[in-house]
Amino acid sequence: MAVTANDIGHKKITNAVHRHRHLSKQGLLERAFTFAFRGLVYAQIWEDPAVDMEALAITPDSHVVTIASGGCNVLSYLTADPAKITAVDLNTAHIALNKLKLMAARRLPDHAAFHRFFAQADNKANVAAYRDLVAPHLDEATRRYWEGRDMIGRRRIGGFARGIYKHGLLGRFIGAAHLLARVHGVNPKRMLDAQSREEQVEIFERELAPIFDKGFVRWLTSQPASLFGLGIPPAQFEALAGDDRMDNVLKARLKKLACDFDLKDNYFAVQAFGRGYAAKGGEAEGPLPPYLQAANHDAVRARAERVDVRHVNFTDFLASQPDASCDRYILLDAQDWMDDEQLNAIWAQITRTAKPGARVLFRTAGEPSILPGRVVDDVLDRWDYRADESLDYTARDRSAIYGGVHLYVLKDQL
Repeated sequence: MAVTANDIGHKKITNAVHRHRHLSKQGLLERAFTFAFRGLVYAQIWEDPAVDMEALAITPDSHVVTIASGGCNVLSYLTADPAKITAVDLNTAHIALNKLKLMAARRLPDHAAFHRFFAQADNKANVAAYRDLVAPHLDEATRRYWEGRDMIGRRRIGGFARGIYKHGLLGRFIGAAHLLARVHGVNPKRMLDAQSREEQVEIFERELAPIFDKGFVRWLTSQPASLFGLGIPPAQFEALAGDDRMDNVLKARLKKLACDFDLKDNYFAVQAFGRGYAAKGGEAEGPLPPYLQAANHDAVRARAERVDVRHVNFTDFLASQPDASCDRYILLDAQDWMDDEQLNAIWAQITRTAKPGARVLFRTAGEPSILPGRVVDDVLDRWDYRADESLDYTARDRSAIYGGVHLYVLKDQL
């Protein structure tokens, strides 16, 4: 039997996540997570690109290397006009989604068609646009993915006629959270009725916060498998909880999402509470990621060819690059999955390939940076941790999921 790219990618994911014996409790959880992670996880990436681009200070000669995930930030970084972006991922569905978004930016006739495809993402005209305008220009593997069938026999491209943001592991997780809330008499979409920050706090405290005091919810959120839908593996679950109960941690993160930013400016909250990009019940346009905003469409379209999407491990990609060849690195939260050997391997390659002034940005489930005491001093001492800036970026990250957003800058060499 032939070995597919999906098989290879899955094996690399298992190598990144599996740390315990197969039949141990943690080993079983790790294997359940990697099984769940095989398909589409993020139809929308959950890291704030506005924070990213400010922290990265992208310049016209920058070579950006990032984990691809759902592709929103990859395309959004194009608005900062880098010379090149290399987007890597081990998940074949994410690779296919990135390639679809990039080709759609190039081949759909205008912003209206692009917006319908990826902002509305629930129109049968999108399937026709894919067939007539996008598919003929895709590589064979990407076409095979989107024209293939899901577990219940529907063609995957049909997700863009049914509401793609309700699909994927994260989409289903949000749907399950909505169902759980409704069982307790609460409709999360009520958050979108708020007309001010004060009303956001009032609605959250009155309707959503009490759910976390329910005994079943406390028990459910204490189970590592309950957060697989957020893309959180067992090792990251422990870092996220820290010394607190998980229900308290999740309530605090949800409160930040619901209350710390004006909903008119936070598309992450609109997605979480409304399950789409409409501000309220489909009646009005809500906030959008940079790549979907009309003002940025021409730039995204013109620069889409600068993105190179690769189905490869981040460390392995860097190992193939020359010394001092990259400028900006975005690791998302991938390091939370790594053991010390993997952390040192990736930072050795980052340091070798980094140009003067290079910047590295990553997120962690817990608040502190995970690098001190784990990455060897000879490597870590080459980097300046911007602690105050990192705290500021953490506070302003509208996605609100993460405990820490961390920026490291390569020190000047004497």
